[in-house]
Amino acid sequence: MTFLAPDAPADAPADAKAEAALATWLDGQAQALDSGAAEPALLLPRLGAAGVFGAGVPQALGGRATRPGQAALAEAVEAIARLSARSLAAGFVAWSQRSFIEYLLQSPNAALRERLLPGLLSGAVAGATGLSNAMKFLSGLEALQITARPEGAGWRLDGLMPWVTNLRREGFHVAAAIGHGDGRGAFVAALPHDTPGLHRSADLELMAMRATNTAAITLDAAPVGAEHVLHEDAARWLPQVRPAFLGLQCGLSIGLARRALEVAQAQSGPARAVLRAPLAALEARLAAEVQALYEGLEAGRFQAQAAPLFRIRIALAEIAAEAVGLELQASGGRAYLQPQGVEFARRWREAAFLPVITPSLVQLKAALAAAARPERAA
Repeated sequence: MTFLAPDAPADAPADAKAEAALATWLDGQAQALDSGAAEPALLLPRLGAAGVFGAGVPQALGGRATRPGQAALAEAVEAIARLSARSLAAGFVAWSQRSFIEYLLQSPNAALRERLLPGLLSGAVAGATGLSNAMKFLSGLEALQITARPEGAGWRLDGLMPWVTNLRREGFHVAAAIGHGDGRGAFVAALPHDTPGLHRSADLELMAMRATNTAAITLDAAPVGAEHVLHEDAARWLPQVRPAFLGLQCGLSIGLARRALEVAQAQSGPARAVLRAPLAALEARLAAEVQALYEGLEAGRFQAQAAPLFRIRIALAEIAAEAVGLELQASGGRAYLQPQGVEFARRWREAAFLPVITPSLVQLKAALAAAARPERAA
């Protein structure tokens, strides 16, 4: 997807026309997706129709990857970044959906992958990455919030997921990390929306990006069988999928930063010339972090070394906030007026969201500090 312009030539390929149509739709709906005025059910199928979720997925499985292995993840990050440049709500939903797809790609449960993947790629079915708690657990920041007790050939689940995106009311599957009740390890499963004992709350009262089907889930003796298990050993599998979880998340910051810098650079006036140097410097920092992200994903370094990925995620969110700040300075008072400043105000709220997406910047910094303490002691 290019998303550089909302128009496609009459003789353009069908996928290019679909992408251009999506870009036009996002430009018209970005404010409504942010405020919640848009119907949340519309977003996912539109993203699927434009092929967004196939980015980085092997073509043999119905995707659009042009590069092999871990290198293909960069294509998915770019797809999310291009969406986020127009609407962070769209990028946020795409991150959840594409992360869930990645879990299936990396799961040994081939039958589950074959059953769910077509609907996920098309956007007919939602995939929710409920592994935020699991990622914090992996970094020693939080205990698992869902526990399992054996029953027959499966388990009964109890617990809570307080913040999950892409819980589409028309149907979803949510990934969850589940600790065994006896304390002996944990596993990861994909839970269907109609699982008995699985309860979705009303949508959370977000400050922005309200059309993202973000809610809480409680589990009360919810049954799950082996057919829903993504991996039986969470401690071994979570580090394997964490680079995708966080790497795809980085696309949100990348897209927002690029758009804010583009708008800032387009402003004219002699007083704004003073911003050229800081804009160029921030653009260079952004490019360097993106390159480090893509090189690390392609080389597979982040599976064994999470700290560099944490630092990139922190840096990109901070760059996005700085970019929106420079957009404000370049736009001047126009950014604070209605209706001229509507898009800027949305980006300002979007930038405020990036530091609190789980794992938050504070949690990532805490994990880095904890990891550094033994080294200092040595």
